[in-house]
Amino acid sequence: MADLLGCVRATGLLPGGTAVVVLLSGGRDSVCLVDCAVRLAGADAVRALYVDHGLRVEAAGDEEHCRRLCARLGIDLIVERARRPQGPGNLHAWAREARYAAAYRVAQEDRAVVATGHTASDQAETVLYRLAASPGRRALLGMAPREDALVRPLLGVTRAQTAAHCTARGLSWREDASNDDPAFARARVRGGVLPAMATIHPAAEANVVRTAALLREEAAVLDGLVAEALAPHGDRITLERLGTLPAALARLVLRRLAEETTGRLCPRAPGRLEEVLALGEGAIDLGEGARVAVRGGVVTVGRTPPRPVR
Repeated sequence: MADLLGCVRATGLLPGGTAVVVLLSGGRDSVCLVDCAVRLAGADAVRALYVDHGLRVEAAGDEEHCRRLCARLGIDLIVERARRPQGPGNLHAWAREARYAAAYRVAQEDRAVVATGHTASDQAETVLYRLAASPGRRALLGMAPREDALVRPLLGVTRAQTAAHCTARGLSWREDASNDDPAFARARVRGGVLPAMATIHPAAEANVVRTAALLREEAAVLDGLVAEALAPHGDRITLERLGTLPAALARLVLRRLAEETTGRLCPRAPGRLEEVLALGEGAIDLGEGARVAVRGGVVTVGRTPPRPVR
């Protein structure tokens, strides 16, 4: 228990007096997180948020559990009720977006950070899932400890450690059966892929997490090289300069231009490098709403114009 709290303290993500909104589901990881937040930042600085998506019959019991826990810890619990819009769509993605939107809305009231209970175990699952679902270096980077106002103080500890912390502190938690439902890809990674890797090497999970951390550090170096390649303007590069860069760096430059234009991930952009270099003059689409243009020997990226209405 002391080691886990010390690990969380060492991240510097929950300093004393910092306003924190903890996303609390009632599961072991979020219960561990809210306890750590109270002990490190202070009860007066912490609020918990429970979001009921209206999807599970157990939600009422989860909410009541969170209420009792927050009363014990001496902090306020805010409850938000989200209702899924009609029509098709990714259920998990909608639930995640609704949860974060509510958290940021609450956090804005006192300029708080939003803390989530993602652990090293979640990190390993994320890397493996993304590696299977989407090619590219980004798949291996995992989740960052901090992304603007979002912090993940538990990324350095495992799910087993959060359970041990809660047990030692006398804190009960709720189990969500959907976390182990093989109908969901994440659950198949958790229940199938990671255990299979553990039979190959007992430190498999830790090795995946460590690899993601190292690659994230190396990604920062690559980002610096991309910025140098785009200097001094930052939003354009000459075709000649793009062609003289190492191919790997040129692909990263093209992706940076596309993603800064669209504000979204553009995974297909790097694969169009050879076409861009051969373009001479003209424009081609990079996907995800980005269009690259070469004019007067200068490469820029803008948004793909809407199709004309007929």
